[in-house]
Amino acid sequence: MEVRLQPRSEANQRCLSFTLDVTPPANITQYRDFTGNTVHHFDIAGSHKEVKVTAQSTVQVQAVPAPRASEAGDWADLDALTTSDDYWEMMLPSEFARSSEALQQLATELRCERRGNPLELVTELNEGIYRLFAYVPNSTKVDSPIEEALQTRQGVCQDFAHIMIALVRPLRIPCRYVSGYLFHGEENGQKDRSLEGASHAWVEALIPRLGWTAFDPTNNLIGGDRHIRVAIGRDYADVPPTRGVYKGEAQSELSVAVTVSPSDAPPPEQSAPSIVIQSRPVFARINSRAEQEQQQQQ
Repeated sequence: MEVRLQPRSEANQRCLSFTLDVTPPANITQYRDFTGNTVHHFDIAGSHKEVKVTAQSTVQVQAVPAPRASEAGDWADLDALTTSDDYWEMMLPSEFARSSEALQQLATELRCERRGNPLELVTELNEGIYRLFAYVPNSTKVDSPIEEALQTRQGVCQDFAHIMIALVRPLRIPCRYVSGYLFHGEENGQKDRSLEGASHAWVEALIPRLGWTAFDPTNNLIGGDRHIRVAIGRDYADVPPTRGVYKGEAQSELSVAVTVSPSDAPPPEQSAPSIVIQSRPVFARINSRAEQEQQQQQ
């Protein structure tokens, strides 16, 4: 099993401490992947009925001023930026963020074309996805293509992030997927609609003169000090919080609980899992087989 649970230290964010506990006990190794995310890996060779992974972090996040259109560069500045450096991996289609007929229809509906300046357009697309799509927890699966959310006009943060990436990249704006956590609250009189107690996902677009700028289409937010970055990649396939393989015929259940609180607040009580996913075995198979377990981001 491998997990991406350690927050990144960059820009306005610093991970001050991180611990990872695994039951049954296992030797944990770590490495950095191609985008600089910290990945922890472990194996449990013996028979077991449960695997429990607990990650605890202390993160310092500094508030940043909201980006203003007057401070952002124009399309010519963006083209000069992408020509002078290597951003191709964040400009090409990826496993979950690729074009389709349904996506093209949405792009037409949102007037997804180069106009205004990059910051104004991406902000408008962020608001458009929030307005047109309903947030419905567990309405899609971890490996659902964006066509499902596009057809039903509902989904979770993972779907909305992929849809936004697929809209933005054809405009030659580098855009990347961000896995992390959201400290829930209320902003400008608007409450967050994403599921509290789960991991979160949003996007970062490269805006000339401003750099990587966070956009949260699930909650119609521009990222600030409530968004805690854990991992970045081309899409979810690069940065699942947990990914593992087990052998056996037993029914499995994957449950996830997340608590984000101020460091000076009393220690949070253990919360009930906000996500529970069950899978049943195929009893027609006699020999043990490998089953994959991944955690969807809500």
